[in-house]
Amino acid sequence: MLDIVIEARKASLAPGMDVGRILPFRMRRMVGPFIFMDHAGPVQVEPPLVHNMDVLPHPHIGLSTVSYLFGGQVTHRDSLGVEQIILPGEVNWMTAGSGISHSERFEDPAALAGGNLEMIQTWVALPEKDEEAAPAFDNYKPAQLPIFTDTGVWMRLIAGDAYGLRNDVKTHSPLFYLHVQLDTGARFGLPMEHAERGIYIAKGSLEVGGRMYSAGQMLVFIKGVDPVLLAKEPTTLMLLGGEPLGERFIWWNFVSSKKERIEQAKADWQAGRILLPPNDNLEFVPLPEDKSRPAGSPAPQALS
Repeated sequence: MLDIVIEARKASLAPGMDVGRILPFRMRRMVGPFIFMDHAGPVQVEPPLVHNMDVLPHPHIGLSTVSYLFGGQVTHRDSLGVEQIILPGEVNWMTAGSGISHSERFEDPAALAGGNLEMIQTWVALPEKDEEAAPAFDNYKPAQLPIFTDTGVWMRLIAGDAYGLRNDVKTHSPLFYLHVQLDTGARFGLPMEHAERGIYIAKGSLEVGGRMYSAGQMLVFIKGVDPVLLAKEPTTLMLLGGEPLGERFIWWNFVSSKKERIEQAKADWQAGRILLPPNDNLEFVPLPEDKSRPAGSPAPQALS
């Protein structure tokens, strides 16, 4: 029934900003087109340290970044000139394509008060035909994201299609991505129409096939099975997956079907050929040296 259980690993992005990193994992690099997943928060820092948490301008190629908040707010600025505050329940979908840079800044100390900031960051790899697409950015409001409720079940479709739900979030390949909340004792199943399916337990715990699973674990299921998920307490899940795209290489913030394209992206960032956000261009994240990294292991990624 289960293909693999992935435990979130701690990754430190900045002082006060530790995240749980779920994907990529050495034994399971992707789930459908999803190649990266971080869970940040709940985060609480003192006001003088808020600036230290900022994710400075950094580049991407060959992927879409997807930002989704449970609480707090984040200001996005990118090299297209977009400036967008993302709030809980919204979706920021940024397609890097041939190359983009962006920053994420925590500019409202009140948004961090009481450990309120909590977000999920994912990367969706692009099909080969779209890897060099023009960069784009879209923000989607909660009213654009359909919600379904049933006894003990609440869910929002973030992107793609599942359970008969669809929305207008622009994607490049067949996928599904949902935020699900279950009451204690609620039973739930996975969408059957997608080849690869994963569940990340953000809060709470589940019983699946007589075994218990808890927050910080991702369950990846083999194709064709129809598991019953039983919530043992109030539980928050992120469901994701879709059709596999084939092998992808990942280094730092770059994803591609071709190793040489990643080498080109490294050179482009170092030479300044990937522009900085025009309204956030006084500092940036330099290309990592990473000389001590064993061959074949991924470099550390930025938050998104």
